[in-house]
Amino acid sequence: MRYDSIPVSLFENNRKRFTAKMQNNSLAILTSNDVMPNNADDVMGFAQNNDLFYLSGIEQDETILVLYPDAFKEENRAILFVKEANEQTLIWDGDFLSKEKVTAISGIKNVKWIDEFEKTIQLFAFEADAIYLGHNEHIKRLTSEMNTRQDRMIQWCKQKYPLHQYERAAKITRELRPVKSEEEIDLIKKAVSISVKGFKALLNAVKPGIKEYELEAELAYQYIKNGGNRHAFKPIVASGKNACSLHYNTNDSVCKDGEMILVDFGVCYANYNSDITRCLPVNGKFSARQKEVYESVLHCLKEGSKFLKPGVLSKDYELQMANLIETELVKLKLITLDEIAAQDPQNPAYKKYFMHGTAHYLGLDVHDVGLYSKPFEKGMVLTCEPGIYIREEGIGCRLENDYLLTENGNINLCEEMPIEIIEIEQLINTKNKS
Repeated sequence: MRYDSIPVSLFENNRKRFTAKMQNNSLAILTSNDVMPNNADDVMGFAQNNDLFYLSGIEQDETILVLYPDAFKEENRAILFVKEANEQTLIWDGDFLSKEKVTAISGIKNVKWIDEFEKTIQLFAFEADAIYLGHNEHIKRLTSEMNTRQDRMIQWCKQKYPLHQYERAAKITRELRPVKSEEEIDLIKKAVSISVKGFKALLNAVKPGIKEYELEAELAYQYIKNGGNRHAFKPIVASGKNACSLHYNTNDSVCKDGEMILVDFGVCYANYNSDITRCLPVNGKFSARQKEVYESVLHCLKEGSKFLKPGVLSKDYELQMANLIETELVKLKLITLDEIAAQDPQNPAYKKYFMHGTAHYLGLDVHDVGLYSKPFEKGMVLTCEPGIYIREEGIGCRLENDYLLTENGNINLCEEMPIEIIEIEQLINTKNKS
């Protein structure tokens, strides 16, 4: 692995908290993700199933975790099944994790080869009354044509053991994962620190005429150099009017003199993510109008982030943020008080220039699991990302930080990331003079 070893206590404690919420005399079976094919014999980069990683720390494909906390034999209360290397796999793919290495990472002593899974479950299923299975319920995109390893495990279990009671592992992990342990917070901080290096490298490279993807390359270089797994998501490097498309990420335009660039990116480190957005002038100097818009968004970030604290409901926070943005849009002469007074409550005037939510859970997923119907809690990490998008002026501005919720408020984990106008201009222009 590229990153430093994670304390095994993280995964041991996660399993204790998970099994404490399981029904009496029940099994939990969690599987790894598939290695996804590309074209011909090529494959995409592997990303582990995050629930499996949360409970074991294992990143290897063809892995199954079985938890049976009420098993009569103590060694059967947690078992990891992993693939076994052979002469052919050693030649083509290199070595896989040994049983000893799996134990060292996960803290699970009972490690078996994956071809022992079916006969082991046959013994457990006779004794267990219920089976918890994992499924990617959190996904927001349509996946009806996909058949994942989790789907196949669900199909296999229900065909093999149709009379058992089945439960959703996601009901437990969506409750546990939003509140982060100290170890998890440290990993998110590391992801943020690499992001800071990436953004400063980008500031050092920006100039009129550069391609957006050249700036993206600066971000990629820093995450690779500093031990990150991958980009947290495909980065957005959007110059000019491109920044008004919320999910623009082709990153193939030329950055022109006088334009502003929106950079929304994150680093995945040890499977934990950062998610940060900054804006900067291509030529090193914000225009008067760009500065106006930027200062409005920065004001909303500073004031809006104060609402991120334990006990607050997401809908109440988002309403406060919408009110802040609305006030700024009036100051910028983009909407009027008369338009606000006459607006359709279901389609308020501000939505022409601000049309997205501004806080989401952050952790193993960039949009991490958790229920937005419940109040925020101490230990959660959330983003704050207000924005204003003026397509007719070719200006899109969004600013985003990651915040750790504390007992009385929050801590900005992105404090080291340049954000003030004077600081960004100085960093760009110092480079240009050197």
